[in-house]
Amino acid sequence: MRSLRGKVFAAVVAAVGLGLAIGSYEYFRGRATPRGFEGWIEAYFIFVSPDETGRVETLAVREGDAVTVGAPLFTLDSDLQRAAVAENEAAVANAKVTYDRAQELLKKAVGSQKVFDDAEAALRSAQARLNSARTRLERRHLASPVAGTVQEVYFRVGEMVPAGRPIVSLLPPENVRVRFFVPQAILPQVHIGDRIVVDCDGCAPNLAARVNFISAQAEFTPPVIYSLDERARLVFRIEAIPERPGDVRVGQPVSIALQQPTGVSHARR
Repeated sequence: MRSLRGKVFAAVVAAVGLGLAIGSYEYFRGRATPRGFEGWIEAYFIFVSPDETGRVETLAVREGDAVTVGAPLFTLDSDLQRAAVAENEAAVANAKVTYDRAQELLKKAVGSQKVFDDAEAALRSAQARLNSARTRLERRHLASPVAGTVQEVYFRVGEMVPAGRPIVSLLPPENVRVRFFVPQAILPQVHIGDRIVVDCDGCAPNLAARVNFISAQAEFTPPVIYSLDERARLVFRIEAIPERPGDVRVGQPVSIALQQPTGVSHARR
C-alpha cells in the first residue's frame, strides 16, 4: 500500500515539475523574443472649419462620401460679408474720386503734395479693406483641401457654428496608420521601412504595412530611475502605413507580426 502511495506521489510530483518546466520555458521564450503584438488602426483626420461664426446654409456631402481636392463641402450664410463688400466698394469709389481730384489739383499747381499723398494712402487703405472683405465672403464657401472620405458631419443645415469649430472631418487614405507598442528589448529589432503583417477579425487576407515612425521616448512610464523590472515594462510607440488602407477601419483592433528588418532604426514621422 505504501509502495502504491509512493508511486502516485512520485507521479504527481513529476507531472507538476514537467508542467512548471514547460510553463517556464514558454514564459521565458516569450519574454526573450516576442514577435507578435496587439494594436489598432489610427488616423489623422483633417477638420474643416469656418473662419467666422455663421449658420450652415448648404451641405454638399454626407458621411462616407468620397471627395476630391476642391470639391464643395458646405456654405455659410454670407449676408454680413456681402454687406461688408458693398460698403468697402463704396469706400473705394469715394477714395478714388478724392484721389483723382487731388491729382488734378497737383498737376495745376493748385493743390499740395501732402494732400495728394494723403488721398493716395486713403485709396490704398480702402482697396486693402475691400480685398479683405472679398476674401471673407469667398471663405463662406468651403471646399475640400484634400482627397479622401468624409468621416463625420458635425453640424447640419440651419445650425449656428462658432468660428474654428469643425463642420466636416475628412480622412485621406495616406493618413491611416497601424499603431502598436513594443517593449524596449524588442525596439532595436524594429526599423523604419520594416514590413509588418497585420491581421484582424473579418479583415481581408495578406494585409501588410510599412513602419514609418518609431517613438524616441517611452510612454506610460513615470520619470524615475528604472530598475531591471521597471525597464522591462517600458514600451515605445510604433506606427506603420498600411499598403491597402481601404481594407481597414479606424479604431479596429489588429494583431501585428514583425518580419525581418530592412530599414533604419532611428527616424521620425
